Amino acid sequence: MLRYISADELAAIIKSDKVPMKDYLVIDVRDDDRDGGNITGSHSAPSAQFYVRVNDLVQKTKAVPTVVFHCALSQVRGPQAARTYAEARDQLEGDGEDIPHQVLILRGGFSDFQAKFKDDPKLVENWKKEVWGTEWI
Repeated sequence: MLRYISADELAAIIKSDKVPMKDYLVIDVRDDDRDGGNITGSHSAPSAQFYVRVNDLVQKTKAVPTVVFHCALSQVRGPQAARTYAEARDQLEGDGEDIPHQVLILRGGFSDFQAKFKDDPKLVENWKKEVWGTEWI
């Protein structure tokens, strides 16, 4: 079963001394809705092509022990992609071709993450006010 990670937990990983693409990787499976901002250093793997490219992604990232998936809300695309990716990684590990790993899902997706951290360039880049609107009260 896949585990969820909170925005605060992910922010702590990003701000730690852990190295992206070595210690962890954030995979954003949003499609056109990625316009308007993203988690700093995240890898874009649009859901529209995710399933035909998942094996390539696994091969490129199989040495990364922690992989975090998200979409806009992490309710459909993010969890589905995480499950597919985790199954492929688990198969490789079972065959002795992968390291122990954890695949996580960002609770609340980019929507919650950007609402909390949009003003921190270490956490959110390319943020556009015209996409996300004004602060909700």
